Amino acid sequence: MQTSTVSQHFAGTYAEARRKFLDAAGTLGAVIETFELPGYLGAQGETLATDIAYLGARTARRLLILSSATHGPEGFCGSGCQIATLHDADLLQRLERASIAMLMIHAVNPYGFSHLQRTNQDNVDLNRNHIDFSAGLPRNEGYPALDPLIIPATWPATAEDDQALAAYVDRHGLPAYHSTLSRGQYSNSGGMFFGGFRPTWNNLTVRRILRAHASEATHIGWIDLHTGLGPNGHGEKIYAGQMRPADLARARAWWGSDVFAPFEGNSESPVVSGPVACTLYDECPQAASALMALEFGTLPFMEMIERLRASHWLIRHPDAPAVQQQQIRQQVRDAFYCDNDAWKGAIWGQTRVALLQALTGLASPSAK
Repeated sequence: MQTSTVSQHFAGTYAEARRKFLDAAGTLGAVIETFELPGYLGAQGETLATDIAYLGARTARRLLILSSATHGPEGFCGSGCQIATLHDADLLQRLERASIAMLMIHAVNPYGFSHLQRTNQDNVDLNRNHIDFSAGLPRNEGYPALDPLIIPATWPATAEDDQALAAYVDRHGLPAYHSTLSRGQYSNSGGMFFGGFRPTWNNLTVRRILRAHASEATHIGWIDLHTGLGPNGHGEKIYAGQMRPADLARARAWWGSDVFAPFEGNSESPVVSGPVACTLYDECPQAASALMALEFGTLPFMEMIERLRASHWLIRHPDAPAVQQQQIRQQVRDAFYCDNDAWKGAIWGQTRVALLQALTGLASPSAK
């Protein structure tokens, strides 16, 4: 597809993205299932839902999953690539010839997608929520002291607020600051990178989807589309599974040696406590898996964090002036979605390559 053609598959709002996805999936005769989020409406008063489209034989034992909007406005990218895939006849024919089914999970976090916030309706970061809650909550001892520094009482932060945060970073070092901030915390439900006190509706919905559509697969590849980290337009391939050497080796065999593992310390992504894709280990233990987050860069890291700080300040201050609310939400949208043809073309090209690589890996005799 030409860049200008690719751009037509992207949307300006969650409601538009959902409509385009369902229309494209319906045209192909895909199995469509809708999971409505109860008790909430979108920014335009629309129904909020996670939708799935399943393409291929129900008896297929090799399955490719493509998911979007784990982190709300990152869904503009992910949804666009899903819709572009549904319009890519060559790619879909290759999957069919190889007897590989595809499962698309559209808008894992529909509330955040519509309302332009990275977290869900409970302020939970969904890549920190997919943990074993019966084992007790992970501890992040440093977060309570950091919280009032990153989400000050007023926004924009005052000069005194900036000085206090800078002093914290000087004392602890930038790597420790990043780790304490972003690895996940389970003590402050109004804070940043909150992992939740229990499984969210989104968590339970993904598990329902996997049980219904992936429980018989013997080999599964999963690409979860993200934005926000790294150089603009570059897709970093981030291993999204647990510390299992065979699974990491399989991911690198499929997608290349430049699949980075956060626990090895070489990724733009921090080590996070509960990625969405790790639900596969619980719900599809029979499957050999290759799990990857494909993360496309937008803004420099510190600028992106600044906009997330503003977003979390707004969550704590829903009575903020309407103009300020609109400005903060627009800045968050721009932090995770570069609304120009060149960026869209770049991310779709890299996504298509990753899909073809996954197809090749799943189609190999041993699917190693």
